[in-house]
Amino acid sequence: MIFVPLPFVVALLLLILLAALLRTTDQGKANRPFLALIALCATQTFLVGLRWGYDLTVLRYVLPVLAACVPPLTLASFRCLIARNDAEPEANSWLHWLPPVAIALLLVTAPQSIDIALVALFLGYAIALLQLGRRGPDSLDEARFDRAVAAHRALVMAAAALCMSALFDLTIWLDFEWTRGDHAALIAGNGSLLGLLMIGATTLVAAGAKAFPEPAQEPVQTACAELDREVLDRVERLLAEHKLYLDDNLTLSRLARRAGLPARQISGAINRMAGKNVSQYINDHRIAEACRLLLRPDVSVTTAMLDSGFQTKSNFNREFRRVTSLSPATWRDRNRARPERQALT
Repeated sequence: MIFVPLPFVVALLLLILLAALLRTTDQGKANRPFLALIALCATQTFLVGLRWGYDLTVLRYVLPVLAACVPPLTLASFRCLIARNDAEPEANSWLHWLPPVAIALLLVTAPQSIDIALVALFLGYAIALLQLGRRGPDSLDEARFDRAVAAHRALVMAAAALCMSALFDLTIWLDFEWTRGDHAALIAGNGSLLGLLMIGATTLVAAGAKAFPEPAQEPVQTACAELDREVLDRVERLLAEHKLYLDDNLTLSRLARRAGLPARQISGAINRMAGKNVSQYINDHRIAEACRLLLRPDVSVTTAMLDSGFQTKSNFNREFRRVTSLSPATWRDRNRARPERQALT
């Protein structure tokens, strides 16, 4: 019977996921860092299968370098959901090439310290990832509003996956110290599943949260509001006049450009004045529009969902319950019946 290592199965699943995302040309262009991360993890898990399933010891010189590429690429993937002004300056991006170079040098000079170096690397980037999303969903101002919360959760999951990978590396190092690597193959094989966990989280963001490229727009005038109320009033007028909340591709950075205000100023004003994040604020307008549509007898729940700026039923139902405490169907039945009762009386 042919032996198929578990990492081979994981690599195949990742390649299927990669192919599915590449089928959509526009989406692929918008999510190149995520796609590169999938390809890297697929390659890594395949080589893990060769290394521990078929004992190809020569791969021990390749796998640590590939592993050192995963944390920087994970961070770069989520940075594409943040406007350039809020992300790390492009001049410093070359620093993220240093980890694989440093690991390659350690392979030659101090191979016994590679496992500990990888543990420190994964933990360091996990902290950097959490720091990137420290302001919650509003941190990801290039994420579409209806997916910003899910994108932020995926960021936290990716940071957790990096920590778990560090734990597996530490366990393998201890196994070699205590039992000369008797359990290393089992640990490494199961650890490859964490790559799928991390990629599952990041591709969720890649498939839905990253906005499509924005068409060229007229330059907006820059303005600085002195008070949160002025900022909120300006945003409210913009939403009311142009119904921007109906755009399912709307992001915080795009809203900021239309308003002529810094994204941080808008999110701060909404946080303080409305007591909610920007995603919830925009979704409040979308739910109000959905309620207006649901009062019409010729509009279904699905039509109201799509016409009010939502794309997924799960997100629509969750936000509808947050605002109204009812499901869309229940709200529709109750409120459509109310005028009929009034007419009878």
